[in-house]
Amino acid sequence: MIAHLNGRLIEKSPTEVVIECGGIGYLVKISLHTFSQLPSNEAIKIYTQFIVREDAQLLYGFADKVERDMFNLLISVSGIGPNTAILMLSSLTPSEVANAIGSEDVSTIQSVKGIGLKTAQRVIIDLKDKMLKFGLSDDSGTISNNTIRFDALTALVSLGFDKKAAEKALNRIFNDQATVELLIKDALKVL
Repeated sequence: MIAHLNGRLIEKSPTEVVIECGGIGYLVKISLHTFSQLPSNEAIKIYTQFIVREDAQLLYGFADKVERDMFNLLISVSGIGPNTAILMLSSLTPSEVANAIGSEDVSTIQSVKGIGLKTAQRVIIDLKDKMLKFGLSDDSGTISNNTIRFDALTALVSLGFDKKAAEKALNRIFNDQATVELLIKDALKVL
């Protein structure tokens, strides 16, 4: 898999860029969100997702890891392909998508061209629990940059703890200055 490209921006348009790395030009499909964040100089680093299909090998690019993670979540939903996910991320920012899913706002998701009512509902059902990674709080419905809490929760669940119990423990001990390691250690004391 190609995780990122670090090279020279050769061509750009609102839907794709060509990045030269080591003498090879990579054609990368991008969202409007990524296009708006492209640097004005030639040096560029872009996070990528490589998709292999029967008839094509496609490289999708993102300005940051958060957008790439949202793309991967979206394409995991039945009925949402890579092009629809890119279209969704062109219409809405990753935090707007996360907010719409977390607050079960079907009309916002359905406002994206090509997404009907059933697909919008499926996106919400399949991804609502996964919006924690994007800092979505079930209580307040607000977005914050809080991947540390998500990483700690993921680690605790993979260690065999119940997700609800791990969430309660993290809620009790969480503070903004904590690292993933400290959160896990403190949560283990509480659990």
